[in-house]
Amino acid sequence: MPLANRRLFIKQAALSFASCVMAGSLPRNLTAATTVEGEDGLTWQKAPCRFCGTGCGVMVGVKDGRVVAVQGDLENPVNKGLLCAKGYHAGVALYGKDRLTTPLIRRDGKLQPVSWEAAIDTIASEIHARPATFGFYGSGQWTVMEGFTAMKFMKGGLGNNHVDPNARLCMASAVVGMITTYGVDEPSGCYDDFDLADTVILWGNNPAEMHPVLWSRIIDRRAKGQQVEVIDMATRRTRSTEQSDHYIEFTPQGDLAIANGICHLLVKSGKYDKEWVAKHCNFRQGADADGEAMTFEEYAKWLETYTPEYVQQVAGVRPKQLQLLADRFADPDRKVVSLWCMGMNQHTRGTWINNLVYNVHFLSGKFGKPGSTAFSLTGQPSACGTCREVGTLGHALPGGRIVANPEHRQQCEELWNVPAGRINSKPGHHAVALFEALQKGDMTGCWVQVTNPAQTMPNLNAMTSKLRDRFLVVSDIYPTVTTDLATVVLPSAMWVEKNGVFGNSERRTQQWFKMVNPPGEARDDVWQVIAVAHKLFEMGHPGMKNKDGEFLFTFKDQDGKPLEIWKWEVFNAHNVDEMLYNEYRPFTMMKHKDVAPYQELVNSRGMRWPVVKNSDGIWQETPRRFVEGEDPYVKPGTAVDFYWGKLKDHKALIWARPYEPPPEVPDDKYPFWLCTGRVLEHWHSGTMTRRVPQLHRAMPKAYVELNPEDAAKMNISTGDPVKITSRRGTLTLPAWINGRSTPAKGAVFVPFFAEESLINLVTLEAFCPLSKQPDYKKCAVTITKV
Repeated sequence: MPLANRRLFIKQAALSFASCVMAGSLPRNLTAATTVEGEDGLTWQKAPCRFCGTGCGVMVGVKDGRVVAVQGDLENPVNKGLLCAKGYHAGVALYGKDRLTTPLIRRDGKLQPVSWEAAIDTIASEIHARPATFGFYGSGQWTVMEGFTAMKFMKGGLGNNHVDPNARLCMASAVVGMITTYGVDEPSGCYDDFDLADTVILWGNNPAEMHPVLWSRIIDRRAKGQQVEVIDMATRRTRSTEQSDHYIEFTPQGDLAIANGICHLLVKSGKYDKEWVAKHCNFRQGADADGEAMTFEEYAKWLETYTPEYVQQVAGVRPKQLQLLADRFADPDRKVVSLWCMGMNQHTRGTWINNLVYNVHFLSGKFGKPGSTAFSLTGQPSACGTCREVGTLGHALPGGRIVANPEHRQQCEELWNVPAGRINSKPGHHAVALFEALQKGDMTGCWVQVTNPAQTMPNLNAMTSKLRDRFLVVSDIYPTVTTDLATVVLPSAMWVEKNGVFGNSERRTQQWFKMVNPPGEARDDVWQVIAVAHKLFEMGHPGMKNKDGEFLFTFKDQDGKPLEIWKWEVFNAHNVDEMLYNEYRPFTMMKHKDVAPYQELVNSRGMRWPVVKNSDGIWQETPRRFVEGEDPYVKPGTAVDFYWGKLKDHKALIWARPYEPPPEVPDDKYPFWLCTGRVLEHWHSGTMTRRVPQLHRAMPKAYVELNPEDAAKMNISTGDPVKITSRRGTLTLPAWINGRSTPAKGAVFVPFFAEESLINLVTLEAFCPLSKQPDYKKCAVTITKV
């Protein structure tokens, strides 16, 4: 979409939202710490957007107990007042006609309304009977405190590590990639680098639709007279391609060879940054997370396989294109940012390709400098703040700890004030393994919050077809294909109907206050878990006691009297979020992920950790990690200090990771590649955005995009029904030719937002052996005109 048209679309989205609610002008005297009454009777408060991992700031206008206006927050440094179509409509998503407003229990095959007391009793009784085989499946849309509460309940209470989030499906490869590269999770750079880069390279992602505000931050620089080059490497042409200077199309999984090919050209030409590499890097080889040491000379020889000719053979990239990429990294004066998201992470070698992109930046010395970084974008609003920092993963504990480490378990037991030995040393199931265990009956039950796995798990027939036979609890705001399978459905509060904290892609922690009441009997997810925990405490479950014999979630008032926060009226009268946050914050110190004090978040538009008080007594955020003068934990004189380096020598690793073909490739029977993903208008499975009339009208149904030449050969035109079949399932969708994207020849693209068109019946559940993240971007299908 041309720049002018894209800006017009965003503007029209804003006007459309205003017309569907009411006009409201944002007072110019609003500060971060105040609530201001506008002349039109609206009360305005700050919040982060409910949707993607960008973490845009919004101003929410409330009147008569309803959200009636949403505007971009001009004071927020993330988006500086701009929002995308979803962000402008975030308030409308609260008010769909079919909001869940009362607890439901399945009786005689049908979901029947019940009281909260009956629902809590039913859940607690099942967990009490089978605590070891009950799992918890959460989300990168959990607030920080929702994830922390679930972790304490499961790992600090039940002694059960079967907790994993849907973020396993979207960012686990980035996590393991960072840990195996420089010893700790989360990016070094920040969004400021997007404002400074000379060249931005897209490694298989489409920010024009997936992260449109960040895309505008890059592309709009051109309107200011700045030069910024964009190179789009992808398996299909997208809206991002339209604003790019170069498009490099590659064969699925060919990115592994491309990254190695760039490194080969840098080393062979001698145009790598010898001083930076010698000072900051070691070399490693092997398929696993540990590997074996190798010398630079051994690494250089290993790279000799990845000649331009070999890269062309396996990745389909011409030597001239590979040289273009190498030249950008070889130029010592050029600032380069690499961006990626699901294209690299949803990959059966997702960890490896993350490692390899860091290799390119390390060899060229384009890391830890303003305008030069390798940056993994996240898809969900708190995949970083909750799943990664809180550690809501089967193997993890809060603050970068792991359950297999005795010292880490002891630290968490002390911070949670639970008896020694309470935390289980055996990692729990990752997402795919959890649903496989539910299929087999090895797991007897699961609580799902803020996600829709019966639509979003891969190979649905193999992953979710027996959920109806298990004890399934689902906390959600609207009916979904997952609530259709549930034993118990709990109506949840959404976004500004509760207090919350999110953490975005650039390590920015942002807080907001409850602004409106949830509808009917809908209640906070945090309260739901605490209420079940207290019912288990009443039943005598030993895990619901701390080491003093008190309730696991004991918080006391100023007089030292325990607050009965398991009672809704008490919970609702106190900011339990702040209490939980204050309990959580000490967990973040060990790995130098120090989040800001709660009140500092209240008084700001978020702060990027580590946040440390400086000599003047001011809490100071960190724009770039590992960089002297910006990160307070970097030793003076080091310039760049990988202080959590895997080998404990303050260095990062350059990995020799080979090209490996995908586990499933097209053949005579299944001759096409299938890629799946999101669209601009809809968020994940469409649970919220399809209730927004404007967004639903703009994108009402799913489709299959084909390359025009393939379509012509098969006599397929736009609108024709097309059957997509894999080894696992089949689905029929209307064709869209020359639509928003153009797949490569021999490839098709399908979005996954439509619950009536479940493309994940077709997808493959194969996953990266290190990160356990499934590959939704490539499997083999056949295409038939119906």
